Amino acid sequence: MLGIDRRVLRAAWTVFLFVLVLAAIYQIRRELVLFAFALFLANLLSPVVERVHWLIPPSGSRGLAAALVYLALGGIFVSVAVPVGTTIAEEAAGLANRLPAEIQKDPLGNVKLPDWLEPIRPRVTQAIRDRMAQFGQNVLPMLSTAGEQLLSGIGSLLSIILVPILSFFLLKDGVTIRRALVHAVDPGARALVDGTLTDLHLLLARYMRALLFLAMATFISYLSFLALMGVSYALLLAGIAATLEVIPVVGPLAGAAVVLLVAVFSGFPHLLLLIAFLGAYRVFQDYVLSPYLMSEGVEIHPVLVLLGVIAGERLGGIPGMFFAVPLIAGLRAILARMRKHNREAPAS
Repeated sequence: MLGIDRRVLRAAWTVFLFVLVLAAIYQIRRELVLFAFALFLANLLSPVVERVHWLIPPSGSRGLAAALVYLALGGIFVSVAVPVGTTIAEEAAGLANRLPAEIQKDPLGNVKLPDWLEPIRPRVTQAIRDRMAQFGQNVLPMLSTAGEQLLSGIGSLLSIILVPILSFFLLKDGVTIRRALVHAVDPGARALVDGTLTDLHLLLARYMRALLFLAMATFISYLSFLALMGVSYALLLAGIAATLEVIPVVGPLAGAAVVLLVAVFSGFPHLLLLIAFLGAYRVFQDYVLSPYLMSEGVEIHPVLVLLGVIAGERLGGIPGMFFAVPLIAGLRAILARMRKHNREAPAS
């Protein structure tokens, strides 16, 4: 009527709605991260809840099964995690107090270097001392504030308390919520929505279980080797390496660097053996254990992982780095399901 094409108006309206949705998502990003953590926890515990629900009498509800799993996890946390966490905190405090004095010492005084490195020992010593000073100025504060950054990403301490609560309701009413979502769309799209939800559930469950096992394997391997070799702060270093393992690409490298730096300034004499262990474990983790745990659909090309981690760090800090890989894998699973649905549609 005014010379404006209706198709242009529809396109402009679509773009406007898209921008509006993005703005809304940005405004509630912390709440979405909170919900995402709850969803991840629910997918991690879902197989256990299913098994417990199968074992209890037929009249038992999923809520009862979820409650039993939560009680068992609470007991494990109190009996294992609290003592280990207390020891790690004590070692961290000792490391922070000892670090300034140790930086002033000769870090290679007790280390026998290869003959070809002996002529440049002073330069190597100075380089390590500089890195140790940087470690004290940057890395330790970063580690000490990592928890605060994570908290800032999900809101507050109250939000952390809400994560297991939300996860409990997702475990309890997940089947009902899924059924409601499927029936909320047109009948022709219900198969696509149901299949997509199934794919995402399996993907998240596999990914979270893989991360848990990778972190546990890292903790046990690092602790065993470091304690056997007499490296100081073995429990703290194993805990740091296991925690950083959940951040793709960047985390494991940062964990290995922290272990190596602490071993140097604490006077560990077998640095070459330690470097060999870190390299061998990285190869084992990346080419044996991780491919075994990360099933088809979860594995992503390393270049795409690296780009996703970098973008996630820029957009959301530590939580963004953590969610980068499952988000990419989830989008790939959705596209694969849509292509499969489109191929099968004409035949039906």
